[in-house]
Amino acid sequence: MTIDLEALYIDLHQHPELSFQETRTAGIAAAHLRDLGLEVHEGIGVTGVVGVLANGEGPVVWVRADMDALPVGEQSGRPYASTATGIDPAGNTVPVMHACGHDMHVTAMIGAVEKLVAERGEWTGTLVVLIQPAEEYGAGARAMLDGGLLDLVPKPDIVLGQHVTPLPAGTIGVRPGTQMAASDGLTVTLHGRGGHGSRPHSTIDPIVMAAATVMRLQTIASREVDPRDVAVVTVGSIHAGLKNNIIPAEAKLELSLRYPNDEMRDKVLASVERIVRAEAAASGAEREPEIRTDHTLPPTINDDEATARVTTALQRALGEASVIDPGMFTGSEDVSWFARDTGAPLVFWFWGGVDPAAFAAAMAAGTLDKDIPTNHSPFFAPEIHPTIEVGVTALSAAAREFLA
Repeated sequence: MTIDLEALYIDLHQHPELSFQETRTAGIAAAHLRDLGLEVHEGIGVTGVVGVLANGEGPVVWVRADMDALPVGEQSGRPYASTATGIDPAGNTVPVMHACGHDMHVTAMIGAVEKLVAERGEWTGTLVVLIQPAEEYGAGARAMLDGGLLDLVPKPDIVLGQHVTPLPAGTIGVRPGTQMAASDGLTVTLHGRGGHGSRPHSTIDPIVMAAATVMRLQTIASREVDPRDVAVVTVGSIHAGLKNNIIPAEAKLELSLRYPNDEMRDKVLASVERIVRAEAAASGAEREPEIRTDHTLPPTINDDEATARVTTALQRALGEASVIDPGMFTGSEDVSWFARDTGAPLVFWFWGGVDPAAFAAAMAAGTLDKDIPTNHSPFFAPEIHPTIEVGVTALSAAAREFLA
């Protein structure tokens, strides 16, 4: 029986789950993999699912899809839009949606596996399917590896993955070398001295300290990094105080840093630490600030030779004009841990999910940033067709390139 991939996608889209809470999604993926004849392991890295299809002697190909959603309230206007809520790590009830397209990733993965199973008489080797949790935390791949993945499956000869993105549907974006940036998430705690809002002279105001720090951090990318290079310093959240007439004792900043290589990483991290400590000293802080690393993601680097093979396979399957070099994305991914831990080459690509006519109109008007929602936007919702079909074709064609 053929799997109804559109129905699967809509179901996943309407039932999103936050990172490390993807029990329903994992159960659905595991059931489909079992029905397709794969050996299935569940609960790897909390909620991760692994499927294995051994089909004779030959290469071992790992294919990966992530499955977690985001604490975002959907505003796409789609008839199947998510109205789900969840509980975040702080215990808050939050809206949840697949604002990064991981529901499409799982759907395309199931479709690709179905296609590969149907074609198993044409190839030999071992297909390992990874349905990964918590990519949005940058923690799911690491959790699966640390949770015994390599005790269950053979090491790969190649690791493959894909991500839906705001390119025209039918377009594939892939390039050799650095495909996505490295990333660090930091929490900075600035210590002041609290007191009454009417007596600021008796305090050391951490909110003013935080404001000065945020502004100075912006000069790292604009004044310390060569304009020909890439670095991103984003302060994504500020938390301080509970009442308008109380100066709090501390303020917290959460930072997202992006860079293409280790050299730039070292430079940016050193600059962040210098600025944070200098602004605290300038404010007269009596206690050194604390800088905590919450996650570290390496750059997503595509192997040159393997990428050339995948590019040829994708061109053959989808047409030469459909495959482009999208440039380096400053977003980050944790898929590369699978390749790094196993010493295998990696190829990771993007596929488009935007109506081509809408994309072309926005391009012509110069309004891409305004009119075409990006990943993590409350308006992000890929076109169901042909996005599913292209994702299935791309992933299965790339896997077949390596399966003997």
